[in-house]
Formats: sequence, C-alpha cells, structure tokens
Amino acid sequence: MNSYTGLRAAVVGGSIGGLTSALLLRELGFTVDIYERTPSLLENRGGGIVLQPTTMKWFGERSARRIEELSTVTRRVRHLGQGNEVLHEEPAECRYSSWGTIYRALLDDFGTDRYHLGEFCAGFDQDADTVTLRFVSGRIETADLVVFADGITSTARKRLFPDLQREYSGYVGWRGTVPENEVSETTRGLLCEALTYSVARDTHIVLYPIPGLDGGIAEGQRLLNYVWYRNVPAGPQLDELTTDLRGFECPVSVHPGQVQQQFVDELRAAAVELLAPAAAETVTRTQQPYLQVVFDTRIPAMAEGRIAIIGDAAFAARPHAAAGTAKAADDAWTLYEHLSTASGDIPIALKRWEPAQLQLGNQLIDRVGQMGHRSQVANTWTPGDPDLRFGLYGPGI
Repeated sequence: MNSYTGLRAAVVGGSIGGLTSALLLRELGFTVDIYERTPSLLENRGGGIVLQPTTMKWFGERSARRIEELSTVTRRVRHLGQGNEVLHEEPAECRYSSWGTIYRALLDDFGTDRYHLGEFCAGFDQDADTVTLRFVSGRIETADLVVFADGITSTARKRLFPDLQREYSGYVGWRGTVPENEVSETTRGLLCEALTYSVARDTHIVLYPIPGLDGGIAEGQRLLNYVWYRNVPAGPQLDELTTDLRGFECPVSVHPGQVQQQFVDELRAAAVELLAPAAAETVTRTQQPYLQVVFDTRIPAMAEGRIAIIGDAAFAARPHAAAGTAKAADDAWTLYEHLSTASGDIPIALKRWEPAQLQLGNQLIDRVGQMGHRSQVANTWTPGDPDLRFGLYGPGI
C-alpha cells in the first residue's frame, strides 16, 4: 500500500460519508481535516438507517466498536393489511441503526481535534499540485486532495456543474420515531420484530426498530422509525408544505418541530384513514414528525483534478433501496482502494476510481425511480416481489 505521509487531505462535510472518507484517508497516511458547515455537532440529524454491508465495513474491519453494539436487527419482512392482518411475511434479516448512533461512533474514531465546525466552503480553485478552499469565515486552506461530502446542496456540484438541477420525484417522505413502550402491545408485537410495510393507493410506509436516543438496543429501549411516502404536486402546494414555522421555505427538508401544525394534523388524520392500524398508531403518536423532499440528483463527473465528490453530493437517491449511506461508504472505500495502488498519483487514482462509481450511481437512481413509480403512481408495489428489496448494488445485494 502506498503511503501519503506528509500530504494533506481536506474533507468538506462532516456527516457519515465524510467521516468514513476521512478515516480511510488517514489510514493511507494523509493528514486529514474535516470542515463541517454547521456550528454544532450533528447529534440529532436524521432518523433511522438500514445498515448495508459497505456501511458496516469500517466497524467490521477497523473500529474498536462492533456493529452489534450500535444496531438492532429483525429477521422477517411483513406486509400489513387495513385491519392489521398479515398479507405477506417471509424470512429476511435486516440490521438498522440511527443516523446519530453511527455518526457518533465514527466521530469517536476520528476525534474532534481536526473536525472543524461552522466552516462553510463557498469556493475553491486548484492547480496541478494543490486545491485551495475558501470559507465564508475568511479561512483559506490548501490540500493535496479534497473530498466533497457535503450533501445534496454541495458546493462542488454547484461550482463545477452550475446548470444541474434536482429533479423532484412528485412526493415527500414523512419521517418520525416513537419509543416502543409508548405504543400498544399489539403494535409492538407487529412492528418491533420485522421490517414492516403498509401499502395504500399511491402511497406506502415502511417501519423498523432502531436504537433509542441514548443508543439503547434492548427491548423497551428502542424507537419505532418510519418513512411514509406521500404524493404532493410541485408548485404552490409543495411550497406551502415546505415553509417552516419561521416562514422560511425549506426546499430540501423541514426539521422536527418546524412543520406547520395544519400539516401535522392532516398527516395524523390521513394515517388513520389510509394505513394499517399499527402503522397509523406509530404516526399519530409521533410528537414531531418532519419531512424530506424526495429528489433524484445525478452528476456527470465525480472527479476533477485533485477533487472527488462522493455520496449525496454526487448522487442523491430516493430512499427506497435504503442505499444512501451505503453509496457514500462505497465511494469512500473504493477511493481508498484506488489511492492505495496509485503510486502516489492522486489525479490518476481519482480518474481510475470515477467510472465505476458513476455507473453505480446512475444504476441506483434508475432503480429507485422505478421502485417509487410502482408505489406512488402505478400501484404495483406487490408484497414479496424480490425486485423491491433493499440493496445498493441490486435488489437484496
């Protein structure tokens, strides 16, 4: 393996993908700094995530933390009918965590000495040898390699491809969590031991248990987590829905506690009307549901000189394949592998890394688009169909 000792890497974006990339670059010998735009640690961002193998790889191979300490598991997939009857059930092991649990574990491994908060990168330049980053704080940094892992509003994507636009899917994902001991015994029995779906016309919800707010994974300590996909036409209706309590339009997501009460009330009423009672109870007992606008985002290139763009900064995929964090981790791991065999030539490593990741990103966007169409438009989301399984590389893979 090549050593990059004495060289500097900068990672823009301190989320799960950025942390994974930074940890792996440090293993190669780089001195690594992370620049995160938010002024405080990202403790409470996001809800549950499905853990696919590439997401868990760091904990299986490099970390002192074991994934079993950080996650919950179910061993069946279940579809519920309008009366809580089981329409379909099959064996399938899935492992889950919360976004915050994985983030904290990765940050513990990286440390905070070189994790810089409140630093928004607004521009950059590069020459043959270095990249120069400019931050709104006035900070200027140079590095031999820069990885942009700064999400769907990525500075690199905007600066390199200013004409690219997000493509709205036609629906939003409502999200929320409820402590398992705050729902009925019937609901706990149906939802706590399975990956569970409730499907209605032009909509579906998926639910699963995740670690509690303190990371607890024992029975009684977990949270029930869900994503409920609901169609909303583009235009004034979507604009009003995504206007938060401050009066600001939030085109990507409206955070917990910031959704207008009229929409929370409508969500709860619709849950009772449309969903299986166990799913409806979970939604109606959620204190602060929040929503994410579901987009397709593609990028024509992920490497430019000494700059790499990974994760949602490159391809933002609808959540149906549960592959968002997995794609970011895969980008980081494959970049690590190409750098390790590149004889120290960073631009060559990035160019060799790029084609397969572009192909993977485009394939994922195509597949989740088809999955979303089946549930939200065509109404062919059929219980037990293997094409609907989670997976980064393909259904169930």
